[in-house]
Amino acid sequence: MEQTKTAKFMDVLTTSEVERIIDTAHLVLAKIGVKVQHPEALEMLRRKGAEVDGELVKVKPELIREAVAMAPRGFVLYNRDGEPACDMTSPRLFFGTSTASPRTRDAFSGEYRPTVIDDIVKGALVADALPGINWVMPFGSAQDVPMEWAEIYEFEAVVNNTKKPIVFCGYSSKGVRRIYEMAAAVAGGMDILKEKPFVVVYPEPITPLTYPYEVVERMMISADLVQPQLTCGCQQPGATAPITYAGLLVQGLAESLFSIALAQFRQPGTPVFMAMNLGGFNMNTGIMSISPPEASLGLSAQGQIARHYGLPSWGLAGASDSKALDAQAGAESGMSLLAQAQAGLTFIHDVGYLDMGMACSLDMLILGDELIGWVRRCLAPIEVNDDTLAFDEITAAGPGGNYLKSRKTLKLFRQTYWMPDMLERSAYSTWMEKGSITLDRKVNDKVKKILSGHKPPALPESTQKTLKDIIKSTEA
Repeated sequence: MEQTKTAKFMDVLTTSEVERIIDTAHLVLAKIGVKVQHPEALEMLRRKGAEVDGELVKVKPELIREAVAMAPRGFVLYNRDGEPACDMTSPRLFFGTSTASPRTRDAFSGEYRPTVIDDIVKGALVADALPGINWVMPFGSAQDVPMEWAEIYEFEAVVNNTKKPIVFCGYSSKGVRRIYEMAAAVAGGMDILKEKPFVVVYPEPITPLTYPYEVVERMMISADLVQPQLTCGCQQPGATAPITYAGLLVQGLAESLFSIALAQFRQPGTPVFMAMNLGGFNMNTGIMSISPPEASLGLSAQGQIARHYGLPSWGLAGASDSKALDAQAGAESGMSLLAQAQAGLTFIHDVGYLDMGMACSLDMLILGDELIGWVRRCLAPIEVNDDTLAFDEITAAGPGGNYLKSRKTLKLFRQTYWMPDMLERSAYSTWMEKGSITLDRKVNDKVKKILSGHKPPALPESTQKTLKDIIKSTEA
């Protein structure tokens, strides 16, 4: 079932509460300010009318409103072949993979080990084969390539192994420039890439309210090329943000509004998201929890605020703190996917994480895809009209009858019921006769089947050579 177009999304805030959060975020930017460690950006902000004192920038509400008004109200993200893939001009749901973890849970051995570039290849291949995954991030952070240029090796691995849109972190401004060169080569030129973008850069400022030079530089490179950017810090309540979720939303929104302003002042019309990463913080361990209920609640509120502005939003679901594909992994993955889908988050990432985001797992990605199908069916609207009210059908069946012989049953049962690929629905005796195969085995078997048989269309050899040449010149 493709994009949910007409579902009614859940609101967790009243209109007045949304307005109070926005007003307070404006107050934070006007009275407290943001630390910006980029001289060119500081000068740009000064010219626009911001109050600049050293690295501290204070921005009045009217200036923020002016910047937000420049941002497009949604945009279309294409695949690498220039075909529309994610239309964010109206509220819809799009799911993507996890990324940037230093470790991988090996789908063949079950062991945790450092991520290598081959894991990025496998992650892209599996994601390309999954109908519930709409876009792809490099499936981990490769530890077997030069650290200075890891992002370009990872991008090459992804773009060669999936047609789907790509979101990339970009570890350095030089790496981001090279990735745009590579993306332009794939698209057929920079002009085509600008017309039909298939990549999104994901710079992360430091929460609270700090924009290092490299983060701002990546934002400005993207804006200069009018490429979509998703700038988002990580707010952990009680650690890097207020412990109250209203306060956390205020700080996260202030950072998001400032990010949008930086991009729009650099290049009006740059496609942007309104994004926050609202995690949890375990006071017992000092470690971030990636999938607590509070995170989905806060992200749901963030999605509602983004809809208020008419901008696409950013979610985090399909992930777990668990270390294995167990009941906890299924529960945390499924509950977070459902909660954030019901709240209408636009771009929901990190399907495939285990161990609090420290490891990517192909098994977890497969499970997430199955659960996304369940979630999409749950959110599909119920059609109420003369035909679907089925009065004539009920009349024909009468008291004590049934609908098994009904032509309408035969016509509609396949589209009425979502049929899972791996969730078990047979009788116990049948399940036993088939070998009593549990879900974790089914998931792992599917991983291996995809890896052994799925191949997306290859890029032209000339394009592959261009990508290799860019990597070689970067190394040199």
